Amino acid sequence: MSDTPVPNAEIGESGAQQAADLEAAARAARDRVLAEVNALPALPGVYRYFDARGEVLYVGKAKDLKRRVSSYFHKNHGGTRIGMMVARVARLETTVVRTEAEALLLENNLIKTLNPRFNILFRDDKSYPYLKITAHAWPRMAYYRGAVDKRHKYFGPFPSAWAVKESIQLMQKVFKLRTCEDSVFNNRSRPCLLHQIKRCSAPCVPLGQTPEYARDVASAERFLRGETDEVMASLQEQMMAYAEAQRYELAAEVRNQIQALSKVLQQQVIEESSATGRDRDVDILAVKVQGGKACVNLAMVRGGRHLGDRAFFPRHVDDATAMQLDDEEAVSPERQVLEAFMAQHYLASPVPGLIVVSEPVEPGLADTLAAQAGSRVTVQAQPRGQRRIWQEMCIKGAELALARLLAEEGSQQARTRALVDALDLSVAEIDKFRVECFDISHTAGEATMASCVVFENHQMQSSQYRRYNIEGVVGGDDYAAMRQVLTRRYSKLAEAAQLGTGRLPDLVLVDGGRGQVSMAREVFEELGLDLGLIAGVEKGEGRKVGLEELVFADGREKVYLGRDSAALMLIAQIRDEAHRFAITGMRARRAAARTGGSRLEDVPGVGPKKRSQLLQRFGGVRGVAGASVDELASVKGISRELAEDIYRALH
Repeated sequence: MSDTPVPNAEIGESGAQQAADLEAAARAARDRVLAEVNALPALPGVYRYFDARGEVLYVGKAKDLKRRVSSYFHKNHGGTRIGMMVARVARLETTVVRTEAEALLLENNLIKTLNPRFNILFRDDKSYPYLKITAHAWPRMAYYRGAVDKRHKYFGPFPSAWAVKESIQLMQKVFKLRTCEDSVFNNRSRPCLLHQIKRCSAPCVPLGQTPEYARDVASAERFLRGETDEVMASLQEQMMAYAEAQRYELAAEVRNQIQALSKVLQQQVIEESSATGRDRDVDILAVKVQGGKACVNLAMVRGGRHLGDRAFFPRHVDDATAMQLDDEEAVSPERQVLEAFMAQHYLASPVPGLIVVSEPVEPGLADTLAAQAGSRVTVQAQPRGQRRIWQEMCIKGAELALARLLAEEGSQQARTRALVDALDLSVAEIDKFRVECFDISHTAGEATMASCVVFENHQMQSSQYRRYNIEGVVGGDDYAAMRQVLTRRYSKLAEAAQLGTGRLPDLVLVDGGRGQVSMAREVFEELGLDLGLIAGVEKGEGRKVGLEELVFADGREKVYLGRDSAALMLIAQIRDEAHRFAITGMRARRAAARTGGSRLEDVPGVGPKKRSQLLQRFGGVRGVAGASVDELASVKGISRELAEDIYRALH
């Protein structure tokens, strides 16, 4: 290879040629996009814009694809967000559909799948919980989340687990239905504590196996469906019948049920007299937009009972609400957010017959939801009477939830800024400031585990956490363990960063003092990384919280931030999270090692119910590990094949 220097003029000509080639490629891509736009049909459909790297920028729907998409490219949008987005479009895709309803559904399916930069996006939450009443000779009430089994009866959905559990407690007080697992129920010989405190009628023993239990189950189901007047009337009839038959103890029990149910109904915020007909199952939606953030508050009424509310916070609000074209009807940001929520939320959730909203929405949205639900759906923006009260309550909830979010985000940003300023770090964008923190955990040298936790965008990013099994080092040698984990973490990342395809953190924290920092320094020197990234969190005098000092690898003096420092509070939070993540991983690894294999929970096909049966049968994990395949297969619900899988996993 020649060492002859290249003249500066040649370097300049080469750079100019590269720039010209890039500009020509951009013009060619633009011409291709314009040609595709001109060839679009005047039909309803969905369009997607992609940048040069293939990342989706925007997903939209249109009654007329040709007219809508042309509006983006045949007008000068200047320096607006639309103009910025259009300038990045290198490719487009379209899908023609039959109706606007199909376009709406496809648009929001694609938004949830592709996560475009310029669309309002609501994150996918776990499925909603239900209250389940099992199909059993003596039915059981239970909290349930997951796929529906048609053999059982489900009531809900509920906005939160707390709402389900509160309803179960109510059912226990009024109707005394059992809540115990079938495995417990089948092995009872005498009533449990719940029977003694009058929360269960004890159908697990002959004493409680009476016809009245079936009556109570039926009353509970009717109550959950909102038929409260009918339930009260039925109980009144039963009480009078018992009294006439001079069965006064049973009459007194029914009287107590009526009193308990009356008390519950009086405590409901929604008046039962108004919760009739279509008002039995209602969703109330309120939206609030402020400070570049938005909140949609969902309040749920099921069976005429207010079950609570739940706040949702979408992403990309500022960019998405700025995508409105000049030739479109002006739509407020609140309406855009609300329509996006309704379209995305009800793709996977049951649609009630009545939805009360705080903002008028597109009329066709109700028709689309009705077509999906297979039943009539009414969307009402200007309700009266009791519905108006619900709406006002929901709006207030949205305002409070958004104010809380803005206050919390301001606090988080202030802590991040305090840390950056305290360490005099050079950070271009505070929202992208990234910290990775490492900790080592073991028990007397056994099952050594290293953790790496990530702080970015002003919060812990649990999806990016990593654990590392430490092998080949002397038990208890924390320095060697730290060397191994840092080498494994940053060797490939350093190469990617040099090629411009990866990003190093802005700060690397290690839980320890000068010894751990020296080890980190050696690793970073070997990899050619900046030593200024490393800081160690050293325990203060007496190892007291708030007295920690920061030790640096690049020769700077120790820094004591002060007990009340926001920067120290943030460092302590990150350090404690790394310690928690390491120690939980270490304990799991140690438990697996002591039972000769992986945990029982890791065996495919062994869910909570089967795991409980195995543990009860054999007295714990060690007992399960010591059982033979035949013994495992003798447990109810454990097939021969599954028994073999369990045996292999634990040996």
